[in-house]
Amino acid sequence: MADPPGPLDPGHPGIYQTLPGRADWEARALAALLHAGTGAALVGRSAGYAWGLVRSEPETIEIVIPASRRVRAPEGVEVRRSRLLSNRVHPTEWPHRIVAEHTVLDIADGGTFDQAVSLAAKAIDLTVATPETLRAALASRPRQSYAAELLEALTDVADGAESAAEVRYVRDVERAHGLPAGRRQVPISGGGRRDVEYEEWDLVVEVDGRLGHDGWRARQRDGRRDRKAAATGRLTVRCHWPDLVPTGCELAVDVGDILVTRGWTGRVVPCGDGCPVAATTASRLPA
Repeated sequence: MADPPGPLDPGHPGIYQTLPGRADWEARALAALLHAGTGAALVGRSAGYAWGLVRSEPETIEIVIPASRRVRAPEGVEVRRSRLLSNRVHPTEWPHRIVAEHTVLDIADGGTFDQAVSLAAKAIDLTVATPETLRAALASRPRQSYAAELLEALTDVADGAESAAEVRYVRDVERAHGLPAGRRQVPISGGGRRDVEYEEWDLVVEVDGRLGHDGWRARQRDGRRDRKAAATGRLTVRCHWPDLVPTGCELAVDVGDILVTRGWTGRVVPCGDGCPVAATTASRLPA
């Protein structure tokens, strides 16, 4: 005879699990939602984990409920209350959770600009949000951290930038120093994409953050891509986070110099007072 259903957890009275049953993070999150009652949804990093935006299981399960109700939070569960809940819960996803665009902003609020951009780019890449839904969510949150900067960055993300490093390249290297606009995320035959390609001058710039470029296998893959690009006459230049932070000025000079050797007739311009591009440009002018 099969065992009868048993309590899932002493902290969730009245919540039962059939046996045999799961005891993973999602089961615990469902128990927390059932305990919280009607209208409850995952929020913050818990919603982010459900959406695939957060890689590791949050230790504390974060739940949001309507402001009109109160619920005792069991051990390991954090309960928030919100008057905006009805407009922010996804209508069909299960477990119930805050929509991805507001989840991005919830997690990013109080963090760094680069973290916010990375989350937004990941949500778009996973197709759980779009630049349009993110802009609309941002417009409804006037007190959001880095709101103005995020609105600008979302334009670059929509054009193909996939990470905070790529947004910084577009904003702080290319645009700030008068370089031509490259194509973003150009598909490669056989699979993969190039971060930035200056087609007219056969130059590829790969903006390598840590994710996807760590380890021996990743370096081998990158090397194969660079060789294939060279076989078609394209030069590949790789830059990394230290090339972009705190400024991308020296990188702008290097990319500009390479473009000039390949036929670009423009020139790199200073991004502001104190930009080393001004001194570099002056030193190259004829006496």
